[in-house]
Amino acid sequence: MIVTEVQDQAIAARMALIVGAVRFDQLFRAVRFDEVDGDILYVYAQDEDSAAEMEDAFALHISIIASKILNREINVVLVLPRKLLRSDR
Repeated sequence: MIVTEVQDQAIAARMALIVGAVRFDQLFRAVRFDEVDGDILYVYAQDEDSAAEMEDAFALHISIIASKILNREINVVLVLPRKLLRSDR
């Protein structure tokens, strides 16, 4: 399932409420909540450092928020650097 642009923005907006504006701009700049495969949500961050930090610190938060917005259970959040994204929408 491809995450729509509206769903992507909704997840990002909820994460902004949790982490705050400054932290969101640092860590979540250029984030893309891209695709769901089974119970895995694929997320693309701006770089490898951001991806690692986002996954370590906020994977649980992202899974809870995404589960509600996407109306399906998300048990795993896999955050990858944006350079691994196959194609931009």
